[in-house]
Amino acid sequence: MHQLAIALKHKGHTVTGSDDEIVDPARSNLAEAGLLPTSIGWNSELITKSLDAVILGMHAREDNPELQKAKALQIPIYSFPEYIYRESLGKQRIVVGGSHGKTTTTAMIMHAFLKCGKEFDYLVGARLKGFEQSVKISEAPIIVCEGDEYPASAIVKKPKFHFLHPHIAIITGIAWDHINVFPTFEIYLNQFDIFINKIEPGGILIYNQTDPVLNQLVQSQTRKDITYIPYQIPVHVINNGITSINLENATGTLQVFGDHNLLNLQAAWLVCKQLGINATEFLQAMHDFSGAAKRLELIASNSSTRVYRDFAHAPSKVIATLQAIRQQFPHHTILAVLELHTFSSLNELFLHEYNQSLNAADKAVVFYAAHALELKKLPPLTKEKVQEGFNRKDLEIIQDKTVLVNWLQNQDYSNSVLLLMSSGNFDGVDMLTFAKSITA
Repeated sequence: MHQLAIALKHKGHTVTGSDDEIVDPARSNLAEAGLLPTSIGWNSELITKSLDAVILGMHAREDNPELQKAKALQIPIYSFPEYIYRESLGKQRIVVGGSHGKTTTTAMIMHAFLKCGKEFDYLVGARLKGFEQSVKISEAPIIVCEGDEYPASAIVKKPKFHFLHPHIAIITGIAWDHINVFPTFEIYLNQFDIFINKIEPGGILIYNQTDPVLNQLVQSQTRKDITYIPYQIPVHVINNGITSINLENATGTLQVFGDHNLLNLQAAWLVCKQLGINATEFLQAMHDFSGAAKRLELIASNSSTRVYRDFAHAPSKVIATLQAIRQQFPHHTILAVLELHTFSSLNELFLHEYNQSLNAADKAVVFYAAHALELKKLPPLTKEKVQEGFNRKDLEIIQDKTVLVNWLQNQDYSNSVLLLMSSGNFDGVDMLTFAKSITA
């Protein structure tokens, strides 16, 4: 939301805002842009008839006094994606959906467009090298959006990607997640069916045909007014930890690696091809693509040890990330540390979805903090239930950050890869400093 506010100011709009809590980096970014509210909290007096629109964030509940005032004054009210759509009505919309790989695929398209001189707007869920903000709204003819399946706002329960109406859509794969919003797999799957039906007539769906669930969903479609383009892992080789890829007789080396990233790259290439970028241009652009923040991000290394951090939290993401590390470093010892931090991952009923997901690691730790359960209003989670869910006998299960730090400090990191997976922050443990200490 704060990134959208900054983007709209850059476009020339007068922007104001309120929130009940503003923390960094949002606070610093808003202050630098001259948009930080003078006080924290809600004030209905700030809502007047002079406003052209009100855009809702996730903190704006039904009883919010500013929202109620806006309704009373009949001011147009939009969720985040509804407003993005309004701003993109005259643009070619590219939307990347899927349970995993959305951010990286979106970032690859953006990186290629930037390198190839395309003028475009964007919406992406991570910090990216070469881009000052994660949202840009201008007069560009194209917009590239990461299409999240999470609700658009606290009062608009439909998924964000249902509001974007793409001309070119990508679905990277489907694996059940967000059980607090989608309590059954069938309900979750249906969101992607709806997304496909939101593609503009004459549009294109680019989809990962190696995903059996997605492939079956696409085969069941009855729409004849869109083009379906399947993709799979492109031709590639790995030599000395470096991946080389071949596209339409063009060859290039990559910094990113792993089957999931090769799938992401193939999807990005198919979008770029639709926009007139050839294979040679695309691979030249991708040569220095180093990934999005916290997506298999190398945070420290020396000749013997490498430390990566990754946003992986859902089972499919954990499996894909570990598989990528194993393929790229087959002769290294892999130590994997996974933090359970999301509502789904901390829910006893969902844990069986993680069955054997950490088996590719030589040593594996699952960490979760008691207060994370409290914040999500979930009951205590026993180590026995976690052990049962992951189905790995030698799994280390840690609930205290001091114990986690002790475990990390007592490992042998020679000829090894340490993989830190979390959508949280390991209860405040400074993993970056630790990573640098073991590779110094």
